[in-house]
Amino acid sequence: MNDMAPDTETPTAKKKSKGRETTETIVIALGLALITRAAVAEPRYIPSESMLPTLKVQDRLIVEKISNYTQRYQRGDILVFYPPSESRESGSVVSNTLKWLGFSTAPAYIKRVVGLPGESLEVKEGKVWINGKVLSENYIKEPPVYDLPATKIPENHFFMMGDNRNNSMDSHVWGPLPIKNVIGHAAFRFWPLQRIGTLD
Repeated sequence: MNDMAPDTETPTAKKKSKGRETTETIVIALGLALITRAAVAEPRYIPSESMLPTLKVQDRLIVEKISNYTQRYQRGDILVFYPPSESRESGSVVSNTLKWLGFSTAPAYIKRVVGLPGESLEVKEGKVWINGKVLSENYIKEPPVYDLPATKIPENHFFMMGDNRNNSMDSHVWGPLPIKNVIGHAAFRFWPLQRIGTLD
């Protein structure tokens, strides 16, 4: 004797149930992907020569965002950020949400942390001076041909500079960067394959 209840679900109902499961799976996967991009890491590419010789045009990077929660960045770290004119809080709710998700149309920059909060930074004689002492830098393309008077870096700000000092729009033009504008830390290059590896 068969005690199992007969399957009364029609083929159409089964098809709808299967379709709903597939939709739910896709929505969950997209949600996890968006959260990962917003809070953990996202891919970026290099559009300019401002970070030569360290980063070349079309290099592909992983920008990790976990460090944003501690903000324990150090001198020499390479960060992706919105310039001071593009505050993360400026704009509409939609544009701010897109910024948070990493899909903003606002320009993002990538530069190196050169000056830390509370320090005095000066550029003269083709060198960067921190608190009156020359900063040793083995990563720049060439010495800067410009001078910059001593600048006191405010709290919660960094002084950002491109490694290609004479071809970089950075803090020597628009001043110290608010830490709140940082998108993340450029930690790993995954393309091209012959130069794959960490950046620090």
